[in-house]
Amino acid sequence: MKNTSTGSVFYITIGILVLAVILGAVAPHILENATAAAQAFISERFGWYYLIVVSLFVLVCLFIIVSPYGRIKLGKPDDKPDYNIVTWFAMLFSAGMGIGLVFWGAAEPIHHYAVNSPTADVKTPAAIKEAMRFTYFHWGIHAWAIYAIIALCLAYFKFRRDASGTVSSSLSTLMNTDGAAGKTIDIIAVTATVSGVATTLGFGAVQINGGLSFTTALQSGFWIQFAIIAVVTVLFLLSASTGLNKGIRILSNTNLVLALLLFVFVLIAGPTLYMLNLFTNTLGEYIQKLPAMSFRIAPLTQSNREWINNWTIFYWAWWIAWSPFVGTFIARVSKGRTLRQFTAGVLLIPPLVSFLWFSVFGGASILLESEGIAAISELSTEEALFGVFEHYPLGLVMSILAICLISVFFITSADSATFVLGMQTSNGTMNPAVKVKFTWGIMLSATAVILLYSGGLQALENTMIVAAFPFSIIMVMMVLALFKALKEEKPGLKAEKSKNKQGG
Repeated sequence: MKNTSTGSVFYITIGILVLAVILGAVAPHILENATAAAQAFISERFGWYYLIVVSLFVLVCLFIIVSPYGRIKLGKPDDKPDYNIVTWFAMLFSAGMGIGLVFWGAAEPIHHYAVNSPTADVKTPAAIKEAMRFTYFHWGIHAWAIYAIIALCLAYFKFRRDASGTVSSSLSTLMNTDGAAGKTIDIIAVTATVSGVATTLGFGAVQINGGLSFTTALQSGFWIQFAIIAVVTVLFLLSASTGLNKGIRILSNTNLVLALLLFVFVLIAGPTLYMLNLFTNTLGEYIQKLPAMSFRIAPLTQSNREWINNWTIFYWAWWIAWSPFVGTFIARVSKGRTLRQFTAGVLLIPPLVSFLWFSVFGGASILLESEGIAAISELSTEEALFGVFEHYPLGLVMSILAICLISVFFITSADSATFVLGMQTSNGTMNPAVKVKFTWGIMLSATAVILLYSGGLQALENTMIVAAFPFSIIMVMMVLALFKALKEEKPGLKAEKSKNKQGG
């Protein structure tokens, strides 16, 4: 029987995080300065590496879709998917984007348009096009390719080869993962996961605070954000105790309904034709200019390079830091699908929905600003969405609905993360113990609180970029291990194809 108890990975990672939390509480400036220095070094010296490696992941996913390997199932030949398409999509979308879409939906496009455009002059028609195109770039195929790579590797080795389900187990074709090397890999993966998820929980708390301060007399500040995290922690721990098929599944579907309500309202109440035209035009430009954007590092222009470091490199690090969590979760709910179905679904459907989302909420904020109706760009990032709602009918109702959506996304992300962290630190068990999930839930919240306390959103972003770097190297190794394993299946695929031809 497989060992499902916690081991050294659990205790070592908890120890590392506890030390970081204590350091952040006792000497917040030391933590902030250390993470800022490391982040600046990685962004400046290894920005080229991030662009190349993430683009490589996109190419790998496209190859899987068109290659004969796409016929291979994530599981045994007779395995069927555990969830229907709608529920599967809702679960991977809630885990994969969630709070981020709501947080940046109006804020990122308006920033690129009115505050700091990638290359165009701000507040010009060219800036509108760039704002939307680069927002698509940051939330599009590249982001989901990162998730797809991790999920593919984990699901393949777990369901096809009966591996444990830990990140290290997906490297079994390259190395012996039972010793110190395997444990080190899992420790890096868990640390990256905590950093990525804690960052997003921090964003969620800040935006809930921003929404409350924008619509009421409540002020924004650390202690309000602390209280929000404390309340939501209790709620997601209650959800975590119910298991995957109750809490997470129900909350994921609730997310989808709330997000759809918000989306449809703004689309109908706002400049509908403008939004749809913006979506169509920007989608074409995104596809056309995707190769150039993928490798844009601006070596000759310092201001452009700083923009890339602050946005593109930040996003690639964010997705990489989130990928052990999202990848493990997507792998867990994707058993029975073929590699082609899985990769095409993950790589194409969520980006299209994200593009529509940004066209509606980003288009609304840009139009309000460009027509002189409201200065959305002068609001803080967390208040931008609520600033848009202020100029719409039923604005207060929509703000309340948005706060509810962010809260449910917060609960879903944290709930899913406790499940994944429990898996990764309990030898890959599909049903980690409640006490393990509770421990990780408390650590996630504590990490988010300390990072907010030591330096606000900037400390969150710095820590995430630093944690993502070593895990990106592990991801490259996972791709190599996957292809080595797939190559071993080649004779079987040829025999299957020949049998099908004879049968036809």
